[in-house]
Amino acid sequence: MEDKTFELTESAAKRIVTLMENESDGAFLRIGVDGGGCSGFKYSFDFDTNKNDDDLIIEKDGAIVAIDATSQEFVGGSVLDYVETLGASHFEVKNPNASASCGCGNSFSV
Repeated sequence: MEDKTFELTESAAKRIVTLMENESDGAFLRIGVDGGGCSGFKYSFDFDTNKNDDDLIIEKDGAIVAIDATSQEFVGGSVLDYVETLGASHFEVKNPNASASCGCGNSFSV
């Protein structure tokens, strides 16, 4: 059976909550996987207010994330982290299903 779990780190949850403060009531972060990018697939991060029946909903420390059923096939078992360095800050998906990823971490192949 495939691993359909998806986790948020404390850092990711905190950043999502901060970003949600600027969105409309009921908004949550939607993570998706689209074709494209330099490695074949790319992650998408958008705010949404409409939940689908087949969405995986993850809640942690006030943060709410939804992942559609198709994207779940690609990110099952992954962890979303928020990384801050001197040069940049970004969300990073630690995806055990990815056989390769690009240098920026926004696209991957399976």
